Amino acid sequence: MTTLALLGGRPAVSAAAPHFTWPPIDGTTRTRVAAQLDTAVSIPGRSGVIAELEDGLKEYFGVRHAITTNSGTAALHAAYAAVRIEAGDEVIVPAWTFHATASPLFHLRAVPVLCEIGPDGNIDPARVEELITPRTRAVMVTHLWGRPADMARLVAIADAHGLVLLEDGSHAHGAGIEGKKAGTFGLASAFSLNGPKPLSGGEGGFVLTNDDDLYYRVLTFAHYNKRCRSEIPNGHPLARFAVTGSGLKLRIHPLAAALACDQLSRLDSYLAGRAEIARHLTENLSRIPGLEITPLPEGVVHSWYGLTLTYRPDDLGGLPIERFHQALLAEGATEFDRPGSTGPLYALPLYQHPDQLFPGHPQRHRQRLPGSFPVAEYTYRHTIKLPVWHREQDLALARQYVRAAGKVSDHYKELLA
Repeated sequence: MTTLALLGGRPAVSAAAPHFTWPPIDGTTRTRVAAQLDTAVSIPGRSGVIAELEDGLKEYFGVRHAITTNSGTAALHAAYAAVRIEAGDEVIVPAWTFHATASPLFHLRAVPVLCEIGPDGNIDPARVEELITPRTRAVMVTHLWGRPADMARLVAIADAHGLVLLEDGSHAHGAGIEGKKAGTFGLASAFSLNGPKPLSGGEGGFVLTNDDDLYYRVLTFAHYNKRCRSEIPNGHPLARFAVTGSGLKLRIHPLAAALACDQLSRLDSYLAGRAEIARHLTENLSRIPGLEITPLPEGVVHSWYGLTLTYRPDDLGGLPIERFHQALLAEGATEFDRPGSTGPLYALPLYQHPDQLFPGHPQRHRQRLPGSFPVAEYTYRHTIKLPVWHREQDLALARQYVRAAGKVSDHYKELLA
């Protein structure tokens, strides 16, 4: 008789799904958001809960400026515009990331140049320099799944070539390297506050920078009228555009800001809890044949937005990842997931044919054919990921997930039959 649930056995995970929801919402959260309904549901200036959130972000990240937006995509768009990315400029971006890391570049008629990743899923510094041309203006770094990229090498490359270094920290709130937080290495960074992110407002985003002029440019791009009139100095060249800005209004909703404020006050405790459970998961899952976890370097702090496992089919008789994953789900371990929308950018129609949505776009298709990014392609096809729980009582569930993975691995031959 089989023990695998997929073939009729008893599932290893007994708890009813879903097993992970985010953000954590309790009575304090509800009171905080409900109170905002009675205070203001529209805040055109930098006051109230908007100022509170931005001040909290500045303090948390240790930066001079934090500017909220209505999404992480808007924050990325604003950051690109603020560093003066222009038509025809090239920006080196990871070949594997969520598309919003680079897609705003098309609106600026700039060219995203895809760069191979390393085994950790982040952009490979060794491959960045070979992509630099006279048209290269910037490098955008994603801290994928909350694991910081190799910022020391990337800062050195950007400095050596006079390039702007930008960060997409949308997975990496609170992550860092040697005490310095992800999002504070480059000239500017953009973060998402979307539902499942480590710091969530349901929807929203923000830009971080220490540069005053860049701050004014983000305001001009995303916050016309009141904020521009009150925050951009009269003598600044952008001050005369204050009423209209760039014509876009991308401000965060006060209810989202209230939720994010509540979550920001708890973020470090959430991350500490995630780190404890991640330690258990990585220690035990890495012992299971067929699964591999890239070690975390000394001094690197992960936000554990996602714990990624590289599936090694050769260890399990060539068992396809689809069948392995199907068996995991049947065991009741329904949070085991395979990346979907976060994938190799070259495969997306927007990156293959940008001119169809942006007529006249200066297409320069460099390395966008299948096979051009073997590490990104292999890693994407062989990744299984988990969200990471944060409460002590979640450890029992984490242990059930480890048992489910071990059970499927131990009985893989039954799946080959």
